[in-house]
Amino acid sequence: MTYGYIKMIRELVGHTPIILNCTGGILLNDKREVLLNLRTDTHNWSLPGGYLEYGETYAEGIVREYKEDSGLDVRIVRPLKLFDKGETRYPNGDVAQTIAMLYLVAPVGGALLTQATDETLGLKFWPFDALPPLLNQQNADMLAYAAKNV
Repeated sequence: MTYGYIKMIRELVGHTPIILNCTGGILLNDKREVLLNLRTDTHNWSLPGGYLEYGETYAEGIVREYKEDSGLDVRIVRPLKLFDKGETRYPNGDVAQTIAMLYLVAPVGGALLTQATDETLGLKFWPFDALPPLLNQQNADMLAYAAKNV
């Protein structure tokens, strides 16, 4: 994960709440289950995705973040919705209001990670009606939206 921009901001503001743009992707298998990643930082599940780097578009961010979080190369099928109400609290005390663009994505290459990385402990496809503990309410809102709209 490239933390350059966010790390610089955090060094300036400490744990002061900040607004960050992020992106997330819905990838479904043939059973209509959604891929989630088990996060190393919070030890709960979320959609593959993450914070934009300075100068990066939402579309560029989802392609980069999906590769980092899952090992898969993806293409955007279509944008789904912008979620502008969300907050994430991290174990280190950082707080961020997140503005997240959600995309429907499809794999075009790569392979699912089989070993833990600095961002992902594991990957699993989950049915929409039996989701695990999630990172935050915004992830729950995005998954609820996707369950009805993809």
